[in-house]
Amino acid sequence: MATIKLTNVKKVYEKNAKPAVQDFNLEIKDKEFVVFVGPSGCGKSTTLRMVAGLEEISGGTIEIDGVVVNDLQPKDRDIAMVFQNYALYPHLTVFENMAFPLRLKKVPQDEVYKRVTNAAEILGITEYLTRRPRALSGGQRQRVAIGRAMVRESKVFLMDEPLSNLDAKLRNQMRAEIILLRKKIDSTFIYVTHDQTEAMTLGDRIVIMKDGFIQQVGTPNEVFEWPDNLFVAEFIGAPKMNTFKSELIREGDNYYVMAFGVKMPVDGIKAQKLYEKDVQSQEIILGVRPEHIDLTNRNNPNSIVCTVLVNEMMGSEIHLHVVTESGEELIVRVPTVDISVEQRSALVTGTKVLITFRGKVMHFFDPVTEENLLTREDLYSEVMGEEANEEVVSE
Repeated sequence: MATIKLTNVKKVYEKNAKPAVQDFNLEIKDKEFVVFVGPSGCGKSTTLRMVAGLEEISGGTIEIDGVVVNDLQPKDRDIAMVFQNYALYPHLTVFENMAFPLRLKKVPQDEVYKRVTNAAEILGITEYLTRRPRALSGGQRQRVAIGRAMVRESKVFLMDEPLSNLDAKLRNQMRAEIILLRKKIDSTFIYVTHDQTEAMTLGDRIVIMKDGFIQQVGTPNEVFEWPDNLFVAEFIGAPKMNTFKSELIREGDNYYVMAFGVKMPVDGIKAQKLYEKDVQSQEIILGVRPEHIDLTNRNNPNSIVCTVLVNEMMGSEIHLHVVTESGEELIVRVPTVDISVEQRSALVTGTKVLITFRGKVMHFFDPVTEENLLTREDLYSEVMGEEANEEVVSE
């Protein structure tokens, strides 16, 4: 078992200073892969270092397998950590770097050899065991750092932005390798990153942080589909969600959004839940993801006139930056499979286009609290039920 529980954890570096981490509460299950994500300075690495014992906590408790470890030294916590800068010894070979923590524990030589060679085989670095770090690429050095953590056979793996020093191609490759590695290692993982793509692809659950506070905890699907607040909505997703001031209008049982002079209906479960919660007409911040905006034609009464500012050709899709007649800038994701080569070529700067929003996937945020008017609890069971019904019908 390798459960981790943080209760009311707090970190203050200087007296009377603003806490770096505050009111942090989280339970991590055995063998779960949890990702801490957020902008620089949000407290994610500080929290990880408190779990590791590299930072003293200012308040609260940290438990590993039910044992409070607040006062335990890092070596006594049965954790293994991978750092951002690899932290390899330049004068030692790859084998000796990986064997170093085992030699400190006075593990027998034959067991050292077995663990190091097994880890090297899993990571694909057997041929580099006699080399020194300076003779390796960034990706190879990171594998060595992961291998050094692996041989300890710890209950908990902690990774602090391990891929941030790699180029985009290597990051993609190493992400895939960490996913495969996780299946081979019987451990609990906490992974820190500022890259929401890493968080979405690696984590069983994601902990989104801002200014030392947890903003939301959930699966990748939950934080994407049901963001608790405006910060989460804009942080998760690439390109980020379009947000702008709007008006929610209630007419009897029906709801509409007034944006850019166009009155658009709110459809499906979201309209139903707004009615059940007796939400009245009010000013809101409307959120629409770029993939939920469609190019349309003049026959659509809900169309909004825009002008193309920038056309970013991404291969399988186009990121179309447009501006409305009232001056609001939006990003629209246009799958290239949906339009002809001639249509793609016509989407140049200055071209007029018509867009429309999909009513079922719009998000409504309170302009003061920035909280979502509809929570996951409001929508989740109904959405799952609707999808199940659709599957039955399709069968």
